Amino acid sequence: MGIHPLIQALIDTSAGTAGGIACVYSGQPFDTAKVKMQTFPKLYNGFVSCLGQTYRAEGMWGLYRGSFPALIANIGENAMLFLCYGFCQRLVARLSHLQEGSRLSNMQMATAGSLAAGFTAIVICPLELVKCRMQAMREMHAAGKTVFTMADCTAVAVTRNVLRVDGLLGLYNGLSSTWMRDMPGYFCFFWGNEVCKTLFTPPGKTKDDLGAFPLLVSGGMAGVFLWVVVYPLDSVKSRIQVMSMSSRQPGFLAATASIIRTDGIMALYSGFTPTIIRAFPANAALFLAYELTRSSLMRRVQ
Repeated sequence: MGIHPLIQALIDTSAGTAGGIACVYSGQPFDTAKVKMQTFPKLYNGFVSCLGQTYRAEGMWGLYRGSFPALIANIGENAMLFLCYGFCQRLVARLSHLQEGSRLSNMQMATAGSLAAGFTAIVICPLELVKCRMQAMREMHAAGKTVFTMADCTAVAVTRNVLRVDGLLGLYNGLSSTWMRDMPGYFCFFWGNEVCKTLFTPPGKTKDDLGAFPLLVSGGMAGVFLWVVVYPLDSVKSRIQVMSMSSRQPGFLAATASIIRTDGIMALYSGFTPTIIRAFPANAALFLAYELTRSSLMRRVQ
């Protein structure tokens, strides 16, 4: 007898929430450096310089600025992502005419992840906008592009400002960029995770039998695959979301062309180093927390 769909949804959501919490606290300072360097590529010589300047100017809190919306964003993103991932797996299985209980292939799992990301972007876009603006607030203030002082830079204040100036739709600045980043990105993310787990699985065993170390490595590599593929798209998204604080921004293609024309094509890769350094431990923690939480809950209801 299978698990009731509602119970399965609660299990997937809980496991995704655990993964989101683990992901944020294992790599927030590196994410802060990434956003600053993406938005102001000429301001910092490298991620060590960015971290050092941020620490000297803002203290340890500066490295974790935006961590609350990041935490909410990651919990919301991963809870929604893995909830939709479960539904999309079942959808892909039905469209592929697989028998109940049959395992999806690695490509089918990746396709389910890509479809799930399309829904998740709707949840994550407003939260990422607030996070990115908080992380780049000191630089925007120094450039005279915001009325905020550092003391006023809270998640609530930034959200209120967006709603007052741009209305509800202002929270969705960068939504098309988020879709363009996440749907191919999460295809690579889930494909990388499943391929690595396949390589770790001994003959006669299944992926469900893997221990913590293979899950850590597979999750970490999945994060690396994702960011290698989508990083330039993420740079454009961050620039649009931060700079829309001071002026109306062009669409994704026009914004990309403007960045290349003004700052050069390598500006799309500014902040790449801290992102890749963060990607492995953060996503290793995410998948380990997700897999262990999900398997524990599944055992309890079976």
